[in-house]
Amino acid sequence: MLIHKTRNQSGFTLLELLVVMVIIGLLAGFVAPRYFAQVGKSQVKVAKAQVDALDKALDQYRLDVGRYPTTEEGLASLQAAPTGIDASTWSGPYLKKGVPNDPWGRPYLYVSPGEHGDFDLSSLGKDGRPGGTGEDADITNWSN
Repeated sequence: MLIHKTRNQSGFTLLELLVVMVIIGLLAGFVAPRYFAQVGKSQVKVAKAQVDALDKALDQYRLDVGRYPTTEEGLASLQAAPTGIDASTWSGPYLKKGVPNDPWGRPYLYVSPGEHGDFDLSSLGKDGRPGGTGEDADITNWSN
């Protein structure tokens, strides 16, 4: 009488592993672009909110000092009184934290007097160049 010993083989075959990897790759291909699009949209929203907050801080500065900071004084005057103004009129700092960079790591552009109003405040978007669409579009205080 012959007794056949059978071995229980557990685990996955190479084909099964490849099928699972292809499925995971396809799912990642569908989900990743949507996820990264949401990240880009949220960076634009953050930039718009920061421009709005800086706009309001600059208005408060003008109410206290009687004018907006010059281009040379810049946004730094929201944190520390610029030289040459009456320190008793400056009631800052006008921001809880320092002046932020835009979500892409670049400083906001500030010009006073501006071409579009008393001052122009802008971020050049993700690409760092004027113009653009979508995430690359400029975020400004005059078109918000």
